Amino acid sequence: MTFLAMVGAMAAMEFRLDGALARAARHLSQVSPKTIARYAGVEPELLRQYEKGGDSLTPGEIRRVTEALMHYGAHFIQEDEFGGVGVRRKFTQSSIMLIETWESEGGPVAEDDV
Repeated sequence: MTFLAMVGAMAAMEFRLDGALARAARHLSQVSPKTIARYAGVEPELLRQYEKGGDSLTPGEIRRVTEALMHYGAHFIQEDEFGGVGVRRKFTQSSIMLIETWESEGGPVAEDDV
C-alpha cells in the first residue's frame, strides 16, 4: 500500500490521533519530538504539550503529525470488534535489522565508476 493510499485509508476510517497515541507512535518509531515536529511543520513544544493531553494543535497540524509519524514507520490500526485504535511498527523487527545491515554496508563513500 502506498503512502497516499494509507493516508486515504486513515481519512476513510475517521481516525483521530490523540496525544497518548501520538506519543506511543513516536516512541515505537524511535523518533524525537523535534524530528516529528520539523517534518509536520509544528513547534516541538506544541507537540510535547499535545502528547501530554493538551489541545495545542489544530486539526490540520494533527493531520500533518499523523503523516509524519506514518512516514517514520508508525502504522495505525483502526478500532474493530477485537480492540480499540492502536499503533504498531510498519516494519517487522527482522526487516528493521536487515535495513540497518544494508545501511552499514559498502565501506567508505566514493565516486561511482558508472
